[in-house]
Amino acid sequence: QVRLALLQLKGLEDSYNGRLDFPQGRFALAPFGFLLLQLGGDLEDLESALNRSSSRRVLGSGSCSALIKLLPDHGDLLVAHDTWTSYQSMLRIIKKYTLPFRASARGDSQIPGSIQVFSSYPGTIFSGDDFYILSSGLVTLETTIGNNNPARWKYLEPRGSVLEWLRNMGRPCQSPSTLGWCGTPAGTALPSWHVFPRHRSVPPSALPDALPRHRGLVMAADQTELLYQQGYWASYNLPYFKEIFNASGVPELVKKYGDWFTYDKNPRAQIFRRNQTLVRDLDSMIRLMRSNNYLRDPLSRCGGCSPPQNAENAISARSDLNPPNGTYPFPALRQRCHGGTDMKVTSSGMAPTFGLVAASGPAWDDVPPFRWSTSPCSTLLHMGHPDLWTFPPVKVRWD
Repeated sequence: QVRLALLQLKGLEDSYNGRLDFPQGRFALAPFGFLLLQLGGDLEDLESALNRSSSRRVLGSGSCSALIKLLPDHGDLLVAHDTWTSYQSMLRIIKKYTLPFRASARGDSQIPGSIQVFSSYPGTIFSGDDFYILSSGLVTLETTIGNNNPARWKYLEPRGSVLEWLRNMGRPCQSPSTLGWCGTPAGTALPSWHVFPRHRSVPPSALPDALPRHRGLVMAADQTELLYQQGYWASYNLPYFKEIFNASGVPELVKKYGDWFTYDKNPRAQIFRRNQTLVRDLDSMIRLMRSNNYLRDPLSRCGGCSPPQNAENAISARSDLNPPNGTYPFPALRQRCHGGTDMKVTSSGMAPTFGLVAASGPAWDDVPPFRWSTSPCSTLLHMGHPDLWTFPPVKVRWD
């Protein structure tokens, strides 16, 4: 399956260069061409693991919000994901792949996930956001867990490991069971995965498993009972399992910076816990996932910041709105050209036909819409982008 993914990338490269080739044996990919576009998540960890002289990783920087919400009376299950990243990456594509690959070279059966719908980017052949609806019967999403414990980098082994983008390409080929999503271990770009079957009905067996992974440590658990008890499951770049929380070095950050780095008292944890009760249907789920009311929401306040209102502390961050001359305890809270750049949501009703609702660009319900020309990010390269980002949610259908 890894070879099939590399052949797909080779075909993209050849097409771009006006070549036609059908390699049968070994073949080469340009290291600084399309291959480089696939490696963002891996390179971030490799830079840290290989002791770059200056790290580019921003302490505390979030890279996604996710929510699984069981509606009242168990009428539907909604699954939503916000990507958090640089505003320069806001050129987006919702892709649908139909790849009738065989499960093995000698067999006739197709891979379970031969049809894949996912949010993606130009020039990449996997999601990058890791939001997938699959014909194997699964819907998957994740938020990244960072590593603040240098001792864990020893588990990053080049031999026997598969890079993150190739792991994502290979997982749809595996069993349609949720725990089967654990897949091939590696040491880079390890997220907290949340996986559930995309059936129309919502029985207890159709609810999510959490698969947090960390360097040298993989934990998986069926969270059905907890989802039924509290009505939701949220993820926001902090480990749920105590073992992974401790292994990733987060306790040291809690000692230094306080509750912001805790699993249950982080601003997003508290906002999700309070506002998930307002979700009654698809529209209210979209409002929550696109929300940023940092000027009025007391849960968005930062005790060590001046001014105390902070646009990072929301379900969909708008760090560009933080003052450039403010005082902040750690870099993620300062002004940056970084925040929530989209929203995707599907449900147990929409997923069987690969349907979803998506919105592009930073949140703008309760804050000014993002405009390149007047933002502090105006000097950054943003070819192909519109100036003003006021796009409404759109329903994605494939009929």
